[in-house]
Amino acid sequence: MKILQSLTGTPVVRKLADAVQVRLAHHRVQQLDAMDAGRVQENTLLKLVRHARGTRFGIDHDFRRVETARDFQDRVPLREYEYFWDTYWKDAYPRLDDLTWPGHCPYYALSSGTTSGTTKYLPITREMVKSNAKAAYTTLAFFRHANPTAKLLTGQFFFLGGSTVLREQADGSHAGDLSGIAAREVSDALRPYTFPTYDLSTLSDWETKVQILAEASATRPITALSGVPSWMLILFDRLKMFTGKSTIAEIWPDFRLVVHGGTKFDSYRELFRREIGSDLVKFCEVYPASEGFIATEDPRYNLLRLVPDHDIVFEFIPCEDLDSRGQPKPRAARHLLREVEVGVRYAVAITSCAGVWGNLIGDTVEFESKRPPLLRFTGRTRNFLSAFGEHLIEEEVEQAVAIAASEAGVATTDFHVGPVFPTSPADVGHHLYLVEFRDAPPAKLDAFARRIDTKLIELNEDYAAHRLGDLTMKVPVVQVVRRGGFADWMKSRGKYGGQNKVPRMDNNGTITQELAAWF
Repeated sequence: MKILQSLTGTPVVRKLADAVQVRLAHHRVQQLDAMDAGRVQENTLLKLVRHARGTRFGIDHDFRRVETARDFQDRVPLREYEYFWDTYWKDAYPRLDDLTWPGHCPYYALSSGTTSGTTKYLPITREMVKSNAKAAYTTLAFFRHANPTAKLLTGQFFFLGGSTVLREQADGSHAGDLSGIAAREVSDALRPYTFPTYDLSTLSDWETKVQILAEASATRPITALSGVPSWMLILFDRLKMFTGKSTIAEIWPDFRLVVHGGTKFDSYRELFRREIGSDLVKFCEVYPASEGFIATEDPRYNLLRLVPDHDIVFEFIPCEDLDSRGQPKPRAARHLLREVEVGVRYAVAITSCAGVWGNLIGDTVEFESKRPPLLRFTGRTRNFLSAFGEHLIEEEVEQAVAIAASEAGVATTDFHVGPVFPTSPADVGHHLYLVEFRDAPPAKLDAFARRIDTKLIELNEDYAAHRLGDLTMKVPVVQVVRRGGFADWMKSRGKYGGQNKVPRMDNNGTITQELAAWF
């Protein structure tokens, strides 16, 4: 194995591999451009159904009689994770053979985000491992197709993830962070092209880990970096402190790509440009979910593009067909890709090669184009602000904060917003923004808050109506969080680093009160 790694890591082989990557990237993008994505999705659905006919789920839902997508929707209701766990997985875990997907399941990805707040144990089958690999390949293909001279394989791709330590279970399967599963599945031939080494990636204390990664990567030929934006900024700080350099481009001169996901990037973009210090570095958004990879950025359009051919099927439910708890109403419409409309906000349901069927994942999207299938992530079905009837979605709040920061000449590293309810009948409530700034906060916080307010009035008619005359909502209040404050709060909850993120919005105010009191 070490001989193979030493061969694939030589300069000559790296240059050859990079040239081959560009050729394959052009081919993959041409394939996707020529593809009827709607038809591919329908064919994939029927393929998955045929493969799972003999499972307990397939028998329970009469898969042998499913011949069309409509047959499937008639037999399989929309459901959330808890249904699969309680009905099929809990009693048998970790031996889920032939329950909702045929055969043995080698991995389980641990993820938070259920309605009950408990940990999800999501099956990662061999087919899902291949699906995720194909999605990663597609991401790089779009980038190299648009940027053929931005060499990546002449150096190393830095994966800034959580702990890769996986727990072996009774049946021989392994459970842990999805990044740990990905690290375990990297082939020996590709290891010279990735960083960190497996030993470094298994460090569990994130604060120690990021310092060691910064020191170890400072002299590496890093060409690309992926991770959650807020944690990448911490890495940048450590790199600059360790090296004494003022920009990341000085430390990594061959750096060309940042792959980001997990949160909207608008409020980070200018800050990253300043920290990196090079216009040669491009940004690529990805939209992965624990249940399966959904979309990746196509640089030709600067939008997310749905990946249609990696054994995952997507259904889109108009958000107007969801109730106040984010649950589908009776007779809620269920659209496959061919049936979506541009400009409509949809909740996303996934059917996958890991044995989830019509699984509502809690995300919402809006399509900008059908051919090709281009979309925007707009938030969560439960991640909204309507404490006073204002019906704000995450995308609108992200945009308002980004614009206010840009106009004030400041950069935010993270923020949270939630309601503050009136304490007397004569009073009215408001939104509280807890904002951590990269450097100094705006000189006039009131003006910053009012710019957020005016932008939201432009974006959302319900918000505008409630703000009219301060009758039901006052102007929002901005409270400055000290630098590193959110990281310290996450640390206090055992959620520091990796893929963990600060909760962006809180509709009932509980988290907002907790955060404000903690700070």
